[in-house]
Amino acid sequence: MAERNSTGLLMMLEPSPAMAMSLPVEVREKLAELELELSEGDITQKGYEKKRAKLLAPYIPQIQGVEPSLQKENRIQMSQAAPPGSKHNKSRATNTRDERFRSDLHTEAVHAALAKYKERKMPMPSKRRSVLVQSSVEACTPPDTSSPSEDEGSLRRAGRMVSSTPYQNHPAPNVEHWFNRVIQGSSTSSSASSTSSHPGGSVHAATAVLADLMAYTQIDNHSAPPDVTGLLEHSLHADRDRPPVASVKVVPRGYNHSSVMETADGVPVNSRVSSKIQQLLNTLKRPKRPSLREFFIDDFEELVDVQQPDPNQPKAEGNQMSPLAGEPLGVVTNWPPSLLASLQRWGITQPRSPCLTALDNAGKPVYTLTYGKLWTRSQKLAFTLLNKLSTRNEPLLLPGDRVALVFPNSDPVMFMVAFYGCLLAELIPVPIEVPLTRKDAGSQQIGFLLGSCGVTLALTTDACQKGLPKAQTGEVVTFKGWPRLLWFVTDGKHVVKPPKDWHPTIREANNEIAYIEYKTSKEGSTMGITVSHPAMLAHCHALTQACGYTEAETICNVLDFKRDAGLWHGVLTSVMTRMHVISIPYSLMKVNPLSWIQKVHTYKARVAVVKSRDMHWSLLAQRDQRDISLSSLRMLIVTDGANPWSISSCDAFLNVFQARGLRPEVICPCASSAEGMTVAIRRPPESGVPPPGKAVLSMSGLSHSVIRVDTEEKLSVLTVQDVGQVMPGALVCVVRVEGTPYLCQTDEVGEICVSSGSTGVAYYGLPGMTKNTFQTIPVRASGGPISGRPFTRTSLLGFVGPDNLVFIVGRMDGLMTVCGRRHNADDVVATALAVEPMKFVYRGRIAVFSVSVLHDERIVVVAEQRPDASEEGSFQWMSRVLQAIDSIHQVGVYCLALVPANTMPKAPLGGIHIAETKQRFLEGALHPCNVLMCPHSCVTNLPKPRQKQPEVGPASMIVGNLVAGKRIAQACGRDVAQLEDNDQFLYMQDVLQWRAQATPDHPLFLVLNAKGTVSSTASCLQLQKRAERVAMALIEKGRLNPGDHVALVYPPGIDLIATFYGCLYAGCVPVTVRPPHPQNLATTLPTVKMIVEVSKSVCILTTQAIMKLLKSKEAVAAVDVKSWPMVLDTDDLPRTKRLQIYKPPTPEMLAYLDFSVSTMGILAGVKMSHAATSALCRSIKLQCELYPSRQIAICLDPYCGLGFALWCLSSVYSGHQSILVPPLELDSNVSLWLSAVSQYKVRITFCSYSVMEMCTKGLGTQTETLRLRNINLSCVRTCMVVAEERPRITLTQSFSKIFKDLGLSPRAVSTTFGCRVNMAVCLQGTSGPDPTTVYLDMRALRHERVRMVERGSPHSLSLMESGKILPGVKVVIANTETKGPLGDSHLGEVWVSSPHNATGYYTVYGEDALHADHFNTKLSFGDTQTVWARTGYLGFLRRTELTDASGERHDALYVVGSLDETLELRGMRYHPIDIETSVIRSHKSIAECAVFTWTNLLVVVVELSGSEQEALDLVPLVTNVVLEDHYLIVGVVVVVDPGVIPINSRGEKQRMHLRDGFLADQLDPIYVAYNM
Repeated sequence: MAERNSTGLLMMLEPSPAMAMSLPVEVREKLAELELELSEGDITQKGYEKKRAKLLAPYIPQIQGVEPSLQKENRIQMSQAAPPGSKHNKSRATNTRDERFRSDLHTEAVHAALAKYKERKMPMPSKRRSVLVQSSVEACTPPDTSSPSEDEGSLRRAGRMVSSTPYQNHPAPNVEHWFNRVIQGSSTSSSASSTSSHPGGSVHAATAVLADLMAYTQIDNHSAPPDVTGLLEHSLHADRDRPPVASVKVVPRGYNHSSVMETADGVPVNSRVSSKIQQLLNTLKRPKRPSLREFFIDDFEELVDVQQPDPNQPKAEGNQMSPLAGEPLGVVTNWPPSLLASLQRWGITQPRSPCLTALDNAGKPVYTLTYGKLWTRSQKLAFTLLNKLSTRNEPLLLPGDRVALVFPNSDPVMFMVAFYGCLLAELIPVPIEVPLTRKDAGSQQIGFLLGSCGVTLALTTDACQKGLPKAQTGEVVTFKGWPRLLWFVTDGKHVVKPPKDWHPTIREANNEIAYIEYKTSKEGSTMGITVSHPAMLAHCHALTQACGYTEAETICNVLDFKRDAGLWHGVLTSVMTRMHVISIPYSLMKVNPLSWIQKVHTYKARVAVVKSRDMHWSLLAQRDQRDISLSSLRMLIVTDGANPWSISSCDAFLNVFQARGLRPEVICPCASSAEGMTVAIRRPPESGVPPPGKAVLSMSGLSHSVIRVDTEEKLSVLTVQDVGQVMPGALVCVVRVEGTPYLCQTDEVGEICVSSGSTGVAYYGLPGMTKNTFQTIPVRASGGPISGRPFTRTSLLGFVGPDNLVFIVGRMDGLMTVCGRRHNADDVVATALAVEPMKFVYRGRIAVFSVSVLHDERIVVVAEQRPDASEEGSFQWMSRVLQAIDSIHQVGVYCLALVPANTMPKAPLGGIHIAETKQRFLEGALHPCNVLMCPHSCVTNLPKPRQKQPEVGPASMIVGNLVAGKRIAQACGRDVAQLEDNDQFLYMQDVLQWRAQATPDHPLFLVLNAKGTVSSTASCLQLQKRAERVAMALIEKGRLNPGDHVALVYPPGIDLIATFYGCLYAGCVPVTVRPPHPQNLATTLPTVKMIVEVSKSVCILTTQAIMKLLKSKEAVAAVDVKSWPMVLDTDDLPRTKRLQIYKPPTPEMLAYLDFSVSTMGILAGVKMSHAATSALCRSIKLQCELYPSRQIAICLDPYCGLGFALWCLSSVYSGHQSILVPPLELDSNVSLWLSAVSQYKVRITFCSYSVMEMCTKGLGTQTETLRLRNINLSCVRTCMVVAEERPRITLTQSFSKIFKDLGLSPRAVSTTFGCRVNMAVCLQGTSGPDPTTVYLDMRALRHERVRMVERGSPHSLSLMESGKILPGVKVVIANTETKGPLGDSHLGEVWVSSPHNATGYYTVYGEDALHADHFNTKLSFGDTQTVWARTGYLGFLRRTELTDASGERHDALYVVGSLDETLELRGMRYHPIDIETSVIRSHKSIAECAVFTWTNLLVVVVELSGSEQEALDLVPLVTNVVLEDHYLIVGVVVVVDPGVIPINSRGEKQRMHLRDGFLADQLDPIYVAYNM
């Protein structure tokens, strides 16, 4: 339990000067030799560190931060750690601690552990309306995540402090420390795995962590994003004082590169080393060249890191155990042949003898059932069931049928009569709980059990039947998951007295099933355990012998009489030996916890059957009682004595009640399970057994299933009491928990197995599970079976101690195996309960379970928070619990959640329903009010980060591809030169003039309004005339010169098109700008202003309405209105005389500027020349076969990219008629676009994803209405989505599916691809094969490999082809770093060469380098002549089996995503959309999601569409799904309202805007969780 702090790693790396001096001479000499070898290059940095660490290991003192297992001596006594005087001397009576889980020793251990963590702080999650409103840099002050359970060494160093954090009482964290910590958490490999989980990591591992960490912290200057976090500067400073460690290349500022040479491992060497040695070093550092095929093996097999067993872990050393036999079952002469025979005997011979006394809620006896009454009433019920219930004259029940017994806990008499009535009628009773509501915890599973048992009849009492929820017909409702039941009331008036000659058959106990007891498994499923007549009889026999029961004894039963020990002692064995049972209902215990003790006193009961909870409750209430005596008790049976924490209840109870006559030897813990029934019980004192035992075990040993007895001073120990001897007639052994049931060694913990005639027989209807559990054959190490008898697994974990006493340390249900070590849920609960102060949560309402995430179990703790607890107090308690569990169990808690009071699902008789709690947690239905996730400290099995191999050059790539038979990824559209095309116009204005003369009245444009009517039209001549007027106004009014830039700010319509051509006529350069939104000037107007300024527009053309808007009062608040250039409105322009149209001197001159904001939030304008503009139109015309007779419908924004080209240019060039539908009009009439398509029988239509989404969501349920309005889409041959992103395949598929009913062909929908450097790279067009869909392995994609898989494979991603490559366009896939061509099995950047590429960026500062790289780049190998433009998108090419129009095999281009948006995490490339898709799938209330990184932390923002109480449910689900699907740890989860994630006009998420908003604290989140 060494303290794990953060300074340890640094201490390990550098021995202090004093220590260096104290090293022996020979060690110092060896160190000097090592230094020399390193400087000469004879040894690698790694080898140097390894040897050096080995030399220093014996001399490094015990450091905080290193596990004790690193020390020579593994068992270090930590007794001094316990604070002095921490014994609690308060009177136990007033102490409210839950005694079930109480041991002073344990509480002290927890306090001692916590004392060490005093200084640790964690970032508190923030809830809505938080105090976090500060300046942007302060708002990004990173919270301090130094979680105690993260024992990877926090690298806390002296560093600058940042201004105060939002929570004033948390000291300001050290930024560097946090920055490093965060990076470490998210990107170090498994070498940083938590030392707690593997004691015995080496010093070298620690060094590697540091090295790893620094490698990730170094910031790449050339690709650094704008510094919004205010952290960059610190991190650069931080780089200065880092020691040179392997794999870190850091050159401190002020050095110039020439003075420092770097060796192979990045260790600076002095430049005097000769260049030859340097060459040699460089050669040595190169690995031997791998054989060619290795370049092409998909090296993505990211095996999740498998935990290696720690060589120092304790191992079992004892001999193999031998099975332990109980004493033989005694032979009694008058022993009845069956339980029913004994009922008959007592019913006839002792009819007045009391059998059962029932109490009401005041503790008064309500009714005493005598043996005579029990016999006659059971007979009546048996007769009625067999003879008086019928359907269609057939008896309803036949012998052997199963019947449900639904009786409340307050009515033991009716239950007992019903139980024995069923046995007499040879029916099989299935006792279950009373369902109160349709949503009872576990009720559905009970229904499944009843269904699988074929139950059709339920017996109940009159009162209970009246209380059950009813349907409108008055019948009892059918509960969720239940079969249809007939309810029969067993009260007197409903049963019939049998005729004199009717007698039930009393057989000897045969192998038939007697009854079925239900059990809930760890996973929450309910199983029925069948108990046969002989087993029931043998069990009663064994209990009678073990407990020394005698006739007419009085026994007090506090347990549930329907199952388990309450049934065995209080209903079955009691009848066997004619005892008198006083049944104490749970409802009475709640009102008066002392009731059972009072009844023992009143009735002079000899035996009481209780749970440790009942003992604890009575302790809390015992002060008021003076005159009670427990001297009559000879046995106090503690039925959950197998719970390791029951010992403290027993001790505390004895302490208080010894004065009231309770003798210590009376307390008899026992161990039992539903499968094995009673396994062991401590015998009453008179039977002459050895004294009780107690063991103090090392918790760490137990986690390795090994018994190590420890002294009581040790911090993490478990004290257990024995549960007595094996039952009479039973054979018991202990077997390994997993795999083949080998016998355990004597010092090993395993599962207790029992072979006797008195265990359960089977799981009803589950033969496979039955074989595993009830017919286990334990084997010796040699492989031979230990006996011919089958054994039953009891699901109890324990061992056999001295004197053949059985000890139980846990149950299989509560077993959690984390990193190969086993932990018990009860132990973890106890540790949590020992954390003071307890004023934040309720005791006894804590659930601990494990969930499987990323191939290992993770521990989850859920507790109920008191209503008066403060946020901060609860959070503090949570962090202390994490620290305590980490310290005592050496295991991290994955998630700790607090839920509001009384919201955890309860078991029928108190206690928490663990399985249901777990189910709700996994479904996101727990609704916690506080959550703390610690994936960084828990998840230590992430795959190793990918190491990039820089050795493979572009030439090797090509050769390798050829050898492997892969083609180089290149493709092109049809050759334009060979295609006949009459319109060899180079200038758009010439085309318009020619059309105005040749076909003056041919309609070119029709604009529709929201009502679907035509709001304006333009023929060739009309457009020409309007353009001429605009040109005159520019020249005369505006006094503009050719080459001046003009901003066109118009709503979508004819004006925009006319002014565009007007500018071309006047020789000006048009810039189309989306007008500001009148309701949202504050955010939209600055963008307008920015484009106008950046494009250097000297004039703005617009309408009168917008002109007023630009200068309105609201505008003054948003921008500086005085600095607008000249604004002209074009509403009423005078008619003009003939105009001399401007002729550009060369087609390479600038035609127009196209501005758009990228998803990264960058405003970029590209220059389109006249030649490129006409080439673009020509390619589109050829691809889509556009002619004057065609009509196409366009529902796009006309301001940039392909949308602008289709809206303004294409019709004029090709002469077809365009039906223009402004997307804004869809807000008031969603079906507008589809109605237009149907009305004009359009064959080709274009839309955007946002339009498609509006139609899918808005019209999804209205297809029938649309059909009645005669909307028919069968005319559509191609519907193309214009986008600059990966095709949204789910959206296009649901669109096709929904509108299939309206005649839309499933083959019609396809996508296009364009980007800033080329507006249209791909477009489906009208001819050519249908777009193909492929399925890729997402894991390979992260490694930039393309690997096809079958549809539905795990980790598969479906991708749709982005349309056909346009005529004249050539595409190649290139490596983003080497710029060499790639094979078609690689993912790379899409490069494009075409006559319609844009000619460059138009930016204010004319950054030529940027321009050159993006628009004029050449391959570094292969075809080095062609000039390409880099699209900035990653994709791949694939040759399909289809043929295109020319008969060649078709090459499909698949776009995967924008290079700028990819996230580089753990050496791999992730596309945000993939992570977002997983997250959206994780919970029904997640409407939208966006991810980005911040200082190497993955931040996930989710929009919550449900109620705010679901906000915290999302945190664990989001963390789980990203870990499972992507092997990434989420750093921050931000839950926001719907609509917060910004989306641009193309329907793309603006992740960078979101990131800036998050850092500036402008999102007003519902909840922000910082994962530890």
